[in-house]
Amino acid sequence: MTAVTDTHTNVAPDRRYMPELVAGAALLLLMAIAPVFLGGRYWLNLLTLCPIYIMFTTSWTFMSGLTGRENFGHALFIGAGAYTAAFLAGSGAPLFLTIPLAVVVSAFAGLLIGFPTLRLTGPYFALATLAAATIAERSFILMGDITGGEDGIFGIPRLLGDRLSFYYLCLAFAAVTSVMLWILAHGKWGRILRAIGSDEAAVQACGIDVVRYKIGAFMISAAVSGLAGGLFAHQQLYVNPHIFAVFLSVTIIIMAYFGGLGSISGAVVSAIVLTILTELLRDFGQYRLMIYTFILIVLLFVAPNGVVHPLWQWIKGKLK
Repeated sequence: MTAVTDTHTNVAPDRRYMPELVAGAALLLLMAIAPVFLGGRYWLNLLTLCPIYIMFTTSWTFMSGLTGRENFGHALFIGAGAYTAAFLAGSGAPLFLTIPLAVVVSAFAGLLIGFPTLRLTGPYFALATLAAATIAERSFILMGDITGGEDGIFGIPRLLGDRLSFYYLCLAFAAVTSVMLWILAHGKWGRILRAIGSDEAAVQACGIDVVRYKIGAFMISAAVSGLAGGLFAHQQLYVNPHIFAVFLSVTIIIMAYFGGLGSISGAVVSAIVLTILTELLRDFGQYRLMIYTFILIVLLFVAPNGVVHPLWQWIKGKLK
């Protein structure tokens, strides 16, 4: 019970987190200079996907990783952001409005979905979010006059004039959102969300508004996903209803588990590693996803607590 009651005090990150902060700054620098050594359109497109998937994965980790309420419909908020950006860009709205409004729409979608579903217990929340994403996918296919049907919307303009500038914009957004989520996860919000995951009844008994914290975390998760979804639409230059598909949600969940459930920094590294690994396996054609999945299943059996976060804890222990 004491672990819950002391969550009303804010504790700023102390020296325990210095190695993580230094490693994060080094990773950001490495990502910033990567285009210098990996030239060409192919590598720049691949590098651009890395910060986008960082936002996908860290946003899922913040809500589901900390509370244990697994969201199998995370792609719903990504799709909401992507389609918002596509609709606005296609209607002639100023491009600088597409991303902020994608964030707002996805956050609102998080409120609409989270308010009824977060009251569910056990596997029902996961099933409800999966159903919501599936309904969205089918609805956008059926509303072809508005959404373009299965073909989707093409001709989305670039957000910035050149690919390199857009890469740095995505990297900046990924850095800012990752730091924001990391601070929240290591502060009062994170402690309460972890306590909810451990014993929700005990948290309620302490007088904490559990529903408010869960919905707030869900909206933050949805907002960051919408931001990444909007950037994804401008990077791909098109969007179709399959962005809502369960495959994307499952990919994000795998990345989160590989990084270490509940670890924002682990999710960052995992998103980069697995995004690049998936692309490097492309030469295997139709066997690519099977090989990728097999590797991950083996790793998760060997390391059920993830790979990145436990490895980082081991490295820090050796450095002491």
